[in-house]
Amino acid sequence: MIRRALRLAASLLPALFVALAAQAQSGPQKLPAIKLNAGIHNIVAEVARTPDERSTGLMFRPSMGANEGMLFVFEQPGQQCFWMKNTLIPLSVAFVADDGAIVNIEQMKPQTLDSHCSAREVRYVLEMNEGWFARRGIKPGAKLTGAPFGN
Repeated sequence: MIRRALRLAASLLPALFVALAAQAQSGPQKLPAIKLNAGIHNIVAEVARTPDERSTGLMFRPSMGANEGMLFVFEQPGQQCFWMKNTLIPLSVAFVADDGAIVNIEQMKPQTLDSHCSAREVRYVLEMNEGWFARRGIKPGAKLTGAPFGN
């Protein structure tokens, strides 16, 4: 009887590990943050540098501070496209050139698979709460400043 219980427990361990790993991936990630500026407006942006960090992004996060966001950093410039799978909050996304100039800004609805892409090749993408850029009068052509942009 004890052997049967031990075998049953041992057979269930892999499933338990898989369930725990899935649960760990379903929570929001918290990444190191840097300070950026959009004119007089301060931004505290978590930085997603690795493929895993970028693919998780702001998924599963129930809220975000008023001047908080996430900066996605890619190794090479390219057309960057984003969607909102498992993202719970509406976002505005700015596609940003190497010099910090905003190329285009898109509005993204939560829990959708609609693709939002850069108008040209970029290495940086900044996600903020929905309407953040518009409420501050920040439009394409405006420049972000901070360490990633060399200033």
